[in-house]
Amino acid sequence: MRHSYSRRARHFIACIGWCLVLSASLPAMAEKTYELKFATLAPVGSTWANLLQEWADEVKQQSDGRLVFKIYPGGVQGDEPDVLKKIRFGQLHGGAFTGYGIGHIYSPARALELPFLYSGIDEIDYVRNHFMGDIEQGYRDNGYEMLGWMEVGFIYFFSKEPIRSLDDLQKRRIWHWQGDPMGKAFFDASGIAPVPLSIIDVYTSLSTGLIDTVYCPPLGAIALQWFNKTGYVTNVPMANGIGSLIVSRRFYQNLPQDLQKLLKSTGQATGAKLIAATRKDNQDSLDVLRSKGMKFVLDPEDLDEAQVNDISTRAAQSLMDSGYIPQAIITSIQQWLAEYRADKEQQESINADP
Repeated sequence: MRHSYSRRARHFIACIGWCLVLSASLPAMAEKTYELKFATLAPVGSTWANLLQEWADEVKQQSDGRLVFKIYPGGVQGDEPDVLKKIRFGQLHGGAFTGYGIGHIYSPARALELPFLYSGIDEIDYVRNHFMGDIEQGYRDNGYEMLGWMEVGFIYFFSKEPIRSLDDLQKRRIWHWQGDPMGKAFFDASGIAPVPLSIIDVYTSLSTGLIDTVYCPPLGAIALQWFNKTGYVTNVPMANGIGSLIVSRRFYQNLPQDLQKLLKSTGQATGAKLIAATRKDNQDSLDVLRSKGMKFVLDPEDLDEAQVNDISTRAAQSLMDSGYIPQAIITSIQQWLAEYRADKEQQESINADP
């Protein structure tokens, strides 16, 4: 009898001990932290880098420190293909990418960057809203989660010598972002033989004279200091550069559901902030460039419309032939544009009636 009681007592004490151990471990389990290693080409102090840091601070605060960013700005992790390779190997988890990097993830998204196709921001927004579901699913199918959409803005040519016509581009030593199919399609369609280089090498190559012309948004020209090496900028944008905030699906799915929702909701909000800030800052940057003595050349009326349409058509055809952008995607975009333009024309007609 006494032996049975003693055994029950020891069992009871053991159970209490296990409960104490488990209860002590629960806070540690609940407080598990996750570090998101995130890379961007955006230089420290730029609009893009500042908003990314605000995003990181917000996530840390709202997660009570359970999810923290380690941001690598200014291209310290390499060009965008380098960053994607490191994400695949687990050395990084995500990043802010331009269209070039997006093309390595889901190339059809770059239909939003087709040259000389869109006449304004309103058309781009309309097409993107119709296209976004396909883009998000395309990211997932290829191992990534899109956290937010952004833009780098309208792309202009910056050159050391004035470009007064599209034919003048053929005389320039133009940088081509090495390995970028979109750029290649444009240059091939324009009869231009560019100089392929990593974006990391552009500033030095402008200094040495290896290249004398680059393409980027006004905000990028200032942030990367490329404008200091060029004296002219075209007054007609070639295309609108896209961007997005992404994370690997492997990292994303490893997060608890509440942190997944937090990362997604704050990422979408940050993307919206980036679009608004980028559009404003790009417009302001044009004024800054004028104040610094940059000369604007090649006005819209200087363009040969037939030549522009031919370049746009041939570039699109080249991208379809290579499979980089499926024909069905471009057909859909052309239909959305036609729909938008018809509705806009009808509305303007109604508004014009007395």
